[in-house]
Amino acid sequence: MRSVTYSMNVSLDGYIVGPDGNFDWTGPDPEVFRFWIEEIRQVGVHLLGRRLYETMLYWETADQDSSLDEAELEWVALWNPLPKVVFSTTLSAVRGNARLASGGLAEEIERLRAEPGEGDIAIGGATLAAEAAALGLIDEYQAVVYPVLVGGGIPFFPHGERRVDLELVETRTFASRFVYLRHRVAR
Repeated sequence: MRSVTYSMNVSLDGYIVGPDGNFDWTGPDPEVFRFWIEEIRQVGVHLLGRRLYETMLYWETADQDSSLDEAELEWVALWNPLPKVVFSTTLSAVRGNARLASGGLAEEIERLRAEPGEGDIAIGGATLAAEAAALGLIDEYQAVVYPVLVGGGIPFFPHGERRVDLELVETRTFASRFVYLRHRVAR
C-alpha cells in the first residue's frame, strides 16, 4: 500500500511561512534543492491545497525561462508530468497534470492507496496536511529544518489535541546548515 508523506521546509520554531506570509527565509540553496529533486522521484501523486497549488503554478511554464539552471530544468521535467490532485472550494479549474479533487480527503487517499501504482502519495500544504493528520492518514513526516526563528505564521504541525508517536527513520545534515528529519508514524 502506498504511503502518505507530508514534506516541507520548516523554520526551527515550526512554521512553513512567517507571520507576514513569506517564506523567503528558505532562500535558494543548491544542496537542498537537489535533495528535493531526488525526493520528488519517489512520489507517484501529489495532493495540494489551493495556496500551494497556486504557488507551484510557476513551474508549469518555468521551462520557457532561459535563465533556469540545470537543476531547475530537472525539477520542471519531474514536477510537470507528476499527477496532482488539488483540494479547493474556490477554484473551478486547474492546469497542467492536475485535477480538482472529486471527493473528500479521506476518500481521495483511500482511492489512491487502492490504485496500482508506484511512489508515495505526497501531501503539500499545511492546511491540507492538518486535515490529513486529524484523520490519521499521514504515514511519514519529512522536514528540512532551517536555522531561523520566524516567530509565527502557518505551523508545519497541526495544533490538534491528538498525540502522535513518531519513529525517527532518517536524518541528514546539509553542509549549508539545514537538517532533514524523516519520521514514520508509530502504529
